[in-house]
Amino acid sequence: MELGAFSVSLNVSDIARSKAFYETFGFTVFHGEEEQGWLIMKNGDTVIGLFQGMFDKNILTFNPGWDHSGQETESFTDIREIQKQLKAAGVELIREVDESTSGPGSLTCLDPDGNPVLIDQHR
Repeated sequence: MELGAFSVSLNVSDIARSKAFYETFGFTVFHGEEEQGWLIMKNGDTVIGLFQGMFDKNILTFNPGWDHSGQETESFTDIREIQKQLKAAGVELIREVDESTSGPGSLTCLDPDGNPVLIDQHR
């Protein structure tokens, strides 16, 4: 199972303040719109997302089909196959992708400590 690029999506209360904070660690804005309340920041291969007012908790995020630069990978495991494998392993999903479709889709589950895990395929 190839999960693709990994990032942590952070629920922030003040995106400008959070952006400035992470810039002191060498992160730079890679994608997003601060005025819309979201930024993707990068330091080497490390990616974090800052999201103001979009969700309640921090989220572990995987993007099948993308590398750490947001570029499409040559091969990847489709999210529908990932979903089948997770369900077969007994993972309870709180949001599923429609298996009758193809292309973009997402699913969400919680880890044993209640941390949301988002698998979000954009292609």
